[in-house]
Amino acid sequence: MMHTAPPALFVSREALTQAFEKGLRRQAALPGIGTFILTLANASADPLLWFPLRQQLADRFTALTEQCRQSLRAGQPLGVPEDDLTVFLKLALLGFADLETTQIRQEGPWEIQYNPLRALRPARASSQKLANALAPPFSEAGFHFNKPFLRPEILWEGELFRHSVRLLYNKFPFVPLHGLLVPVPERGLPQEIQQEWHLFAWHVCQTLGKAIAGFTMAYNSYGAQASVNHLHFQTCVRDVPLPVESAHWQHKGGQTAYPVPCHTFTDPLDAWFFIDHLQQARQPYNLIYTPGQLYCLPRQLQGNHPQPAWSPGYAWYEMAGGMTAYNRSDFDRLRATDLHNALAQVA
Repeated sequence: MMHTAPPALFVSREALTQAFEKGLRRQAALPGIGTFILTLANASADPLLWFPLRQQLADRFTALTEQCRQSLRAGQPLGVPEDDLTVFLKLALLGFADLETTQIRQEGPWEIQYNPLRALRPARASSQKLANALAPPFSEAGFHFNKPFLRPEILWEGELFRHSVRLLYNKFPFVPLHGLLVPVPERGLPQEIQQEWHLFAWHVCQTLGKAIAGFTMAYNSYGAQASVNHLHFQTCVRDVPLPVESAHWQHKGGQTAYPVPCHTFTDPLDAWFFIDHLQQARQPYNLIYTPGQLYCLPRQLQGNHPQPAWSPGYAWYEMAGGMTAYNRSDFDRLRATDLHNALAQVA
């Protein structure tokens, strides 16, 4: 793959943060429930955005609630995608004043967060119990990142290392600067990685990571909590390494066994041969790309393993040691042993 200069928003963390914040402020000024939900979820996950945007979001919430009320009274359709309407109605029942922001704490070697906004999101495909890990063909009729109503959610699109890509906001983020990177979206590729896209992800992470400390990419295979069957990677910037990156685990040369199998690679082709083997065997897996190292975690098929009531499921973040709780009592009471044992059930 030929080396080309990255676009301006990827030249530093400051540039990416500025683009991210500018886009959110643009979102906050747009009409519509979908853009409101995206801005609210991203702002509530970041204190630096929550305080300056809170009053603007509160005013928009009041206005949108009144618009919906008037439309319903007049017998008029709301004209809102079903997913967005469901989330907004839950917010209306909750009340803006009672909304809490995301909180994170360390629990032993694990990271746990209380994320009330993410608890409202539609589960989509990630909640389905699947019979196998074979991704079906891309469906134009299903949910995908080419839907016209998602256009306002695009942070940036253009050419990245000679491939057309689209970077969308994650509508319900759980990590800093959380994006969805969709390569060649116009081709409608299903969520089954090929060698070209693995090497692309490796190159993107290796190159951007030199300028953006903590830059990380992740991939959920079909059957490993991928919520959309349209080829995409998740991107974020970590202030601290993910728990799976800790030096005390055996896969990092330490003494402690990680609760699920974790294979690490420093060579992209070695990693590809292993990933291809998993795919040929229809074995679901999660990937975490960091500059110079890949973590590959084969696991049980989603919906086919025990799952505690407090857990929303295990995608790349949970497999990497970050757990999400949707209510405060679980956030406060869960201990390291609970988190370790729950993750071990996915092995």
